[in-house]
Amino acid sequence: WTRGPPRSLPALFWLIEVTYQPPNIVLIFADDLGFGDLASYGHPTSATPNLDKMAAEGLRFTDFYSSSPVCSPSRAALLTGRYQTRSGIYPGVFYPGSQGGLPLAEVTVAELLKERGYATAMVGKWHLGLGPNGTFLPTNQGFDHFLGVPYSHDQGPCQNLTCFPPSTRCFGVCDQGVVPVPLFLNRSIVQQPIYFPHLVGHYHTFARDFITVSAQRKQPFFLYYASHHTHYPQFGSQNYTGRSSRGPYGDSLLEFDGTVGFLLQALQDAGVHQNSLVFFTSDNGPETMRGSRGGSSGLLKCGKGTTYEGGMREPALAYWPGRIAPGVTHELASTLDILPTVAALAGVPLPNVTLDGYDLSPLLFGKGKSPRQTMFFYPPAPDELFGVFAVRYGKYKAHFFTKGAFNSAATPDRACSGFTALTAQEPPLLFDLETDPAENYDLLQGGAHKPEILRVLKETRLLKAAFDQDMAFGESQLALGSDRSLQPCCSPQCTPWPSCCRCGS
Repeated sequence: WTRGPPRSLPALFWLIEVTYQPPNIVLIFADDLGFGDLASYGHPTSATPNLDKMAAEGLRFTDFYSSSPVCSPSRAALLTGRYQTRSGIYPGVFYPGSQGGLPLAEVTVAELLKERGYATAMVGKWHLGLGPNGTFLPTNQGFDHFLGVPYSHDQGPCQNLTCFPPSTRCFGVCDQGVVPVPLFLNRSIVQQPIYFPHLVGHYHTFARDFITVSAQRKQPFFLYYASHHTHYPQFGSQNYTGRSSRGPYGDSLLEFDGTVGFLLQALQDAGVHQNSLVFFTSDNGPETMRGSRGGSSGLLKCGKGTTYEGGMREPALAYWPGRIAPGVTHELASTLDILPTVAALAGVPLPNVTLDGYDLSPLLFGKGKSPRQTMFFYPPAPDELFGVFAVRYGKYKAHFFTKGAFNSAATPDRACSGFTALTAQEPPLLFDLETDPAENYDLLQGGAHKPEILRVLKETRLLKAAFDQDMAFGESQLALGSDRSLQPCCSPQCTPWPSCCRCGS
């Protein structure tokens, strides 16, 4: 200090407060992207240059998990730092007429950051409920601005999912008998049905403007960009269709990667790239039932809908040039850890609720290991009777219950099939994920007599029992049912329903 140090501790704290610039946070979320889908994770033909840049210049995770193998629950956990069972986001996912949603009493990362003076915006797929009069939309969950779709883009007639050239239709079987997919701006529908080949362009403009205005105001910001890519059925703009050697899935992935590059450039253009954390991951594993149009789990077992590794282990990248050193970490981490990590970086106190996440900032900055030593795996339809299906403890994973999923069909492994019923595993299936990430070799088949294996078996049983006992299931928001009148329509009284719901251009 040129005039000498402050005379009191409060003065020192004031100085820290006025000089510390909390970082901007950009959270990029892919949809149904598998562990083996990116070039940086080993795919031989994926074209993902911008994600590869993040992987090469940032921190790449090899053992990063979603909280659920399906969309809505995993998104709830991402935003709240709590397992979906606590907030009642089960079983399955929300639909256009669902009466429930992410409870407003839940504290989202956006709400935490607003307390610190952040501008907040959400772009893309929400999938945490719409409700009467838009009760559960992002603008009621801590986001100042929202441009996107309240649910998944296949939850509407596929004939509105037009590809290039304009005279063709995208391949896929989507939901019929419901309203065309709407595009919301905050709480209002601005286009219905969406013209998907132009959608990403609208998202880019919205995101860039939000970044630019926030930077001009010198206001820290939180941007949550939840892409529709690479969820089936794939779509793409004219600039990306037909450009990938992986077909429609590769085109969709290439456009998603283009979005990553666009956001990185927008941060640089706004002059805030040196004080911005960009974090990328996905909501759950690939829908292998779609074959080449459903993504890849790589060497991992099964995919979407299952509690095997392919259903919940995800690619993840943390990028902050000058702050996060390039490297690869094999430390255990999860989407549950996003909220406490961001809260620590922003200097925001944690909410007074039970959290399931940990602050990863020491790991990000090379000052320590991950505090996470366990991960608990719930199926899409969790039940208090069964509790968690599997437990990861260090490098080991124990399966107490297994069940296939139709989302994970079309693989030669019968364990993945939707026709494979719920099975109680006694003794549990036990795998060493360091040497066997594909979960092929049950340790209890060949090494049950070894003291180390017996110790791990005992400890995973205790961990499961303690976690199940402490877990308080919230009221199921999906069990509240569906009401046709809640389906979003820009002309609510029109006929014939629901195809008459049309507006915008």
